Parts: sequence; structure tokens; C-alpha cells
Amino acid sequence: MRALVRTAAAAATALALLLTGCGAGDDGEADGKITLRFQSLAWQKESVDINKRLVKEWNAAHPDIRVEYVQGSWDSVHDQLLTSFEGGEAPDIIHDASDDLADFAYGGYLADLRPLLPKGLTDGIPRNSWKTATFDGGVYGVPFLQEPRVLIANTKILKASGVRIPTPRQPWSWPEFRQVTKELSGEGRYGVAWPLKEPVSVTLNLGLSAGGELFHRGADGKVTVAMGEGDQVVPDTIHDQVNTDHSAARTALGMGGGDTLPGFFGGKYAMVPLGFSYRQQIVEQAPKGFDWTVLPAPAGRDGLAQGVSPQTLSVAEDSPHKKEAVEFIDFLLRPANMVRLAKGDWMLPTGTEALADPSLHTADQGWATGVALAASLRSAPAQSVRGYPEWKDKVATPALQEYYSGAIDAAELKKRLVTDGNRVLARYQR
Repeated sequence: MRALVRTAAAAATALALLLTGCGAGDDGEADGKITLRFQSLAWQKESVDINKRLVKEWNAAHPDIRVEYVQGSWDSVHDQLLTSFEGGEAPDIIHDASDDLADFAYGGYLADLRPLLPKGLTDGIPRNSWKTATFDGGVYGVPFLQEPRVLIANTKILKASGVRIPTPRQPWSWPEFRQVTKELSGEGRYGVAWPLKEPVSVTLNLGLSAGGELFHRGADGKVTVAMGEGDQVVPDTIHDQVNTDHSAARTALGMGGGDTLPGFFGGKYAMVPLGFSYRQQIVEQAPKGFDWTVLPAPAGRDGLAQGVSPQTLSVAEDSPHKKEAVEFIDFLLRPANMVRLAKGDWMLPTGTEALADPSLHTADQGWATGVALAASLRSAPAQSVRGYPEWKDKVATPALQEYYSGAIDAAELKKRLVTDGNRVLARYQR
């Protein structure tokens, strides 16, 4: 039924284009001018305003290459893009996240940007970031904003406890972190609240610090799931905090990040592991006088390494104006503009020059801590794994949720992630 609906929509679109006497690639070209559609997923007012302002600045300087701002949504972007690709109506410039690109890249919907990218843009973004948007040797997006996971802590509780305060140079180890959360618990308070409504990316990305890989690519290019010692550190820590130490709130396991903030502000949780951009919500929602700080996530045998899926800008393969689309991306991601975009989303820029901007190195609101973590960010483990969305939704999410709640043991978790997981991935690699 879904395919029939898409087919009908595509047919209707084609008929409408025929009746108006123009194709998708002809928009605005009757007078020799080009119109590019830029679909942005910016959603916070500050971020939307900055994106629209940059589009306006481009249009003022390039009267023959006009960019039209199109508002998209993170909640529906994957299905919306798939429908627009199949219907021949994809925007020229596409804002997305790197962990959503694999199927589009392998499906031929996105342009390989390697022959189009200017040297300055290529050299200005570190190789680790480019890896997040590289699939089968091609580059299908420009990574420009990234978000490490950090610990947001109640400063008053932290100082009163007398525990060692971690820094990026001397972070807590995972065992020390577990011990600290026990020391911070008591009198109706939990040392930590893990918001794990979506547990998979958190578990995999933080697992890199302990040497976890989980996905292994063989010489034949096929990916299999294998759970080693490093892969167990993060899930075992969370499981034990909830079920053995009672230093992590069980009720938080089904929450999203923002859901934990009222309890955090009220002193129910001493710390909450959150994405770096949640600082904006804290600034806007915290009660007057509430003192908080940003701490690095715990470190393992591989230090502070953690996986990220940066926000990306891609070009549709069907766009007749790929060169001009990349020119706009290059403008949007000039270092000064990348800093503006990063501040608008309360995230970190990927560009080396943008990261060096003095305004991002202030201790205020934890900016300096985030920047100090940038060099440790790696491509998320599942970036290029075909079938990952199904593995995540049907296998990993329910298995991890049950393990963290204590409903299953470690052996059953491993069986599901590995045995059941490999059955799913095998279907995508025949």
C-alpha cells in the first residue's frame, strides 16, 4: 500500500509538471536564473533565523543563483526524503544526519561530492568527520555540526559530596563513574538519570571509549555483529547502576533527554548524560540561581573516544545544478558562518578553523569542555551498516531496554544483539 501511495503521488506530480510545461529542474530558469531548493531541519528559533539569514545573504550576493529555503522536520525526514526521491521532487540541497545517509547513498539518491568539493572545504574538516559521510569510497554529505554526549551535573551537589571533579584531561574512568554515582545517591536522590527511551546510539557511541566496536567488517565487505569485552562496559555499567547500586533512576530509562530536566532541577538527579545541545534547554528552563556544570563523559581504554553522527549537507543525485548547490554549501560552511550555525544549534562545528574561534573556548555554559572533546569524536559504529535501522528498531532497542530494566541477563542480551542481529544484517548483504 505504501508503494502504491508513493507511485500515485509521483504520477500526480509528473502530470502537474507536464500541465505547467516545466520539469523539476527548470524552476526559475526561463530568465536564465537558477533556483536551488535548500531543505533545512533547523528547528530552534535561533537556528532557523540564522539559516534564513544566511540564505538571504547568499541571495543578495548571487542574483543569478537563488536559494529557496524549505523547512523540514527531524521527526519525519527519512520517510519524507525517500518519498521525494522516488517521486522526483527531492530538494537540491539536503540537511540530514550522517547516520541517515547510508541507504540513500547506496540507493543512488545522493550525489558523490568528491569531484565537486572545493579544496578549502575538504581540507578544513578533519578526516574523522569526513568518514561519517563516506560510503563505499564516495562522499555523500558534508559534516558540519557535531554533538558529543556530556554529563550535566548539579554543581552544588557535586561540590558538597567531595568527589573528584573530572576534566577532559583527567576524566572519570567507567568504574570511577559508577562509584561516584553511588556516593552522590541517597536521601531521595539518584547519582545519575539515564534517559534511554532511545538506548542504542547512546550505548554504541559511548562504548567506543571502552574499545567497543560491535560491528565488524570482513575482508569480503560484509558486516557482522560480535560482542567483545569492550562492548559490555557501558551496558553493564548502566545495568548495575540501576539494578545493583540503585544509583541510577529506573523511571528515567523510558524518558527522553528533556524529560529528565525537571527532576534534575529539583535535585532528584545529581547528573544527567545528555547531548551537548541540551545546554540551551537548561539555560532557558533552569530555575533562577540553579548552578550547573558540563563534565566529560567517562573514559575507557580508548580514552574519551565516542561516536557521533554529525549533521550533514548533501546534494540530490537528480539535481541539475550540483555545482551551484556545492557552491552554496561552501558559502554556508565558511568558518565564520559555521560558527554562527554552531551557536544557533548549541553544537560544535566540525571545521578546524571554526573550532578555534575564541567565542567557543569560554568556560561559560560548558563551551570549552565541548571543544576539548572534539578531537576524540569518531564516526558512530553503525554509520555505514546496511540494515542498521531494522537491527536497531527490532532487535537492539527492545533488548537493551529489557537489559537495563533487569528483565533479561547479559547472556540473553548478547544472544539477541549478536544472533538475532546477524540474521537481520544478512538479509541486506546477500
